[in-house]
Amino acid sequence: MENVRSLIDILELSVEEIDELVDLGAKIMASPAAYAHKCDGKILATLFFEPSTRTRLSFESAMLSLGGQVLGFSEAASSSAAKGESVADTIRTVSCYSDIIAMRHPKEGAPLVASMNSEVPVINAGDGGHNHPTQTLTDLLTIHKEKGRFDNLTLGFCGDLKFGRTVHSLISAMSRYQGTRIVLISPEELKLPSYVKKEVLQKNNIEYVQTTDLEAVMPELDILYMTRVQRERFFNEEDYLRLKDSYILTPDKLRTAKEDLRILHPLPRVNEISVAVDKDPRACYFQQVRCGRYIRMALILKLLELA
Repeated sequence: MENVRSLIDILELSVEEIDELVDLGAKIMASPAAYAHKCDGKILATLFFEPSTRTRLSFESAMLSLGGQVLGFSEAASSSAAKGESVADTIRTVSCYSDIIAMRHPKEGAPLVASMNSEVPVINAGDGGHNHPTQTLTDLLTIHKEKGRFDNLTLGFCGDLKFGRTVHSLISAMSRYQGTRIVLISPEELKLPSYVKKEVLQKNNIEYVQTTDLEAVMPELDILYMTRVQRERFFNEEDYLRLKDSYILTPDKLRTAKEDLRILHPLPRVNEISVAVDKDPRACYFQQVRCGRYIRMALILKLLELA
């Protein structure tokens, strides 16, 4: 098990490795047919203990596009976890059937436990409010495709910055590039956790500002990363209902934005981006979905040492 490389946290990848993955993802996107048989005879197991549409289907599409096969389950109720089986035992079993595993779990740390008990590489496809490294790689490929660089960008993160694992992971990744500036836009109750500010932003001397006013900072942004207020992370419905419509992006709010602003969103969207924004050439969230497939293809190839 010691020799098996997994991906649990985006910070396990060096800047060079991220750049290599982004480069490979871009090559696959430009010439998918060249990679169509790279995983012939390989099996990906998708273990999703929490509902997912994009991430699960993106992994499945990635493996099928590489010529591999897929097996797995899409909710805990349809696995032996419903009978009380431990994550470790599930993984020991599934790693006998597959060459690589993508796993989503509502409990922080579950994919790490899985990787310690697996004979094959484990990819963390999201664990609670903690980590979602392949979404971050998706975001990075999208940013690089749209901007041509990672250095000297001002990124605005808007909405649920407290529970948003995609936000925490992307801030961590971008904090390693030169000239990164972070703008944090959220209601008081959903501010970025202090440990992320301390351990990531302050530790890396990243310039950042906090505000509740999206329109005031709009002209400064190169990237606007919108997020939904996540009902499933709230302990009571009242708080969710009070905060869910805090920020709704409309064409009017974009009137002072840069011409080359790029709007990202990890999806699913509820109502935080008006559908009227979809026609704006700056809206990139569906291109982001496409990038997700290709970066996961790149990651599967790297972890299986087939790249």
